[in-house]
Amino acid sequence: MSTTDGFLVCSPMGVEAWAVRRGLGGAGEVRRSGYGPARAAEYAERLRLETFGKLGVAGVAGGLADDLQAGDLVVGTTVRAAASAAGADAVNCASAPLLAGELRRAGLRAVASEILTTDHLFWQRGEQKRLAATGAVAVDMESAMLLDGAAGRPAVVLRAISDTPRRPLLSPWTVPGGIAALRSLRKAGPALARWAAACGPRTVLLASPRSFCAGVDRAIEIVERVLEQRGSPVYVRKQIVHNTHVVNDLERRGAVFVDELNEVPDGATVVFSAHGVSPEVRSEAAERGLDTIDATCPLVAKVHVEARRFASEGYQVVLIGHAGHEEVEGTLGEAPQATTLIQDAADVSRLRPRDPERVAYLMQTTLSADEAGGIVDALLERFPDARGPGSDDICYATTNRQLAVRAIAAESDLVLVAGSANSSNSRRLVETAHRAGTPAYLIDGPEDIELGWLTGASAVGITAGASAPPAVVGQIIDTLRGLGPVDVSERMVATESIRFGLPKELRQ
Repeated sequence: MSTTDGFLVCSPMGVEAWAVRRGLGGAGEVRRSGYGPARAAEYAERLRLETFGKLGVAGVAGGLADDLQAGDLVVGTTVRAAASAAGADAVNCASAPLLAGELRRAGLRAVASEILTTDHLFWQRGEQKRLAATGAVAVDMESAMLLDGAAGRPAVVLRAISDTPRRPLLSPWTVPGGIAALRSLRKAGPALARWAAACGPRTVLLASPRSFCAGVDRAIEIVERVLEQRGSPVYVRKQIVHNTHVVNDLERRGAVFVDELNEVPDGATVVFSAHGVSPEVRSEAAERGLDTIDATCPLVAKVHVEARRFASEGYQVVLIGHAGHEEVEGTLGEAPQATTLIQDAADVSRLRPRDPERVAYLMQTTLSADEAGGIVDALLERFPDARGPGSDDICYATTNRQLAVRAIAAESDLVLVAGSANSSNSRRLVETAHRAGTPAYLIDGPEDIELGWLTGASAVGITAGASAPPAVVGQIIDTLRGLGPVDVSERMVATESIRFGLPKELRQ
């Protein structure tokens, strides 16, 4: 290689190298490294002495999982040698989720999973089942050995499935399966080139505080306690918190998430989510004889109390928030005849209160402080005597996380916010970074990161919304390490020690 940062791709056979070369279009050097484990091990010795910057291994493979089809792509998360092909240690390819996600966005069928390297082809279904039981979804004869030649440099393995348990080798499907695999290798070339372009050392700036707040911790613990004490199923109205990882984990433990109470059997246990519910929902639950446990965040409950108080005193209550959000729906239900929702400053001019001197305002707890502040300014300009909440409605966790994002945005080329698309507080963090002039993206996990975002980004800021698990941040950092060395530093703007107690029904 002519430069120390060049991209080298090894393909065992000439036809595989041809397909990959066509797809890359000059974005890297493609070499035929030789068929089988012995040639791969020999070639790896040569690679260790060369001065390339990142290594790709690309070729065809046999599928071990029944749901794979010819032409599907497998990106190796871990590549290891079977006992029959000893001589190479298992290698973790941490950036696999990035490439797999990129391939799927390109319209290709791709998974990130374990690949097994063995020393012979498999003809019998029983042997394939035995290997599938190890957790691997694909098998080849070279990858584990070739990866040894990376010698610590960024590396990725991409294999296209040519045969499957349903359509094995030495069958009428052999030729069309091979053609489908080679076609997929060619189509995968641009994504592989973007992976190489994203490789390099970088600094990660961690915003602190980040991830779970006290209200989210409490809500999740409530569902866990109910499952522990009462067994499954436990019904939860709406998502307990707005995060797919949390919801999926609780579903695996026996929680059943429903949209409305009519989906809950009579007499069953139902948990109200952290976003709160309206009195109408509580009444319906009581009429149905449901055993209810309230996981409403205490800070949301405070807004409900304020809505009832202002309405009882004859005020027109203006609720600043986003239409359709579960927290907003619950708050509106506390005093529906006296409450009006506004979403931006333009809505203020359309307000027609019965008494302009008796206007009060409240806020959704997960708003952007800057956004809400502008609306309040417009409201006070029109109604100078308008009353606000006794203390700030925007919760401490939302404010702290926005301040922390500002701190890292100024030093970052881009900001990644871990959080689900329906998480209001997570979306506000993205907006906060944008207002600071830094590109920012909302991701549920590493597989959502587009490689083009990372190209040329030497400093990446990372935070997580108040409903996102801390483990997701660790997964993102580990994945970035698969692209090159990562130096992690933290920017702390506040220390959080708040903890909310559990409902009396669950205290032991």
